[in-house]
Amino acid sequence: MNNKNNYSFKTEQLTKVYITGETEVHALRGVDIEIPNGEVVVLLGPSGSGKSTFLNIIGGLDKATSGHVYFRGRDLATYSRRELTYFRRENIGFVFQAYNLVPSLTCLENVALVTEISPNPMDPKLALQAVGLTNRANHFPAQMSGGEQQRVAIARALAKQPEVMLCDEPTGALDSETGVVVLKALLDVNEKFNTTCIIITHNAIIAQLAHRVIYFADGNVSHVAVNKVRKQPDEIDW
Repeated sequence: MNNKNNYSFKTEQLTKVYITGETEVHALRGVDIEIPNGEVVVLLGPSGSGKSTFLNIIGGLDKATSGHVYFRGRDLATYSRRELTYFRRENIGFVFQAYNLVPSLTCLENVALVTEISPNPMDPKLALQAVGLTNRANHFPAQMSGGEQQRVAIARALAKQPEVMLCDEPTGALDSETGVVVLKALLDVNEKFNTTCIIITHNAIIAQLAHRVIYFADGNVSHVAVNKVRKQPDEIDW
């Protein structure tokens, strides 16, 4: 996969060292990986293995200590903080375990927030339709279940029409039945819009939904597995 158009991200010897007093914590230890366009990719590994640090760096939320991270052939390691802000705004949709919705805004208004700063936004109503929440457009977050709020968060990320969705434990706060609905929404986004979806999870079962699974251990990638047969969310045994 040498053609830069074949992958969303490619990293070379990516490292991240946090310094606390006289202590150095090596969160990433020379990660080399390629993530192809249009795939659902699961990052799997125990707490402290480097998954979230990796996600934050490729998403432009943090900068590596050394190494390179390429997005469509552009090296983010050379970007200034301002350039990273524009990169996030124009290319990345974020979905976190905490829904991060504005309580005083309706479902539709929460989604519309990102369309005001995005260069090529989707109609917020279409984004809600994509996650099956058209009938909840005028409800406030407090009037919605956890699963519905997470789907609003997905719709908000989708409304930017990003090339990549980065999802950090999107089902971590949900029960299994609701988690299935949220995962189905993410897979629908991937299939309908060819959006690369990168999902962090501690739940190894979710790996069955991915095109490929990247296993993290001790700040590096231990191995990568490609699923020859993928399951649908309602087919996995929680």
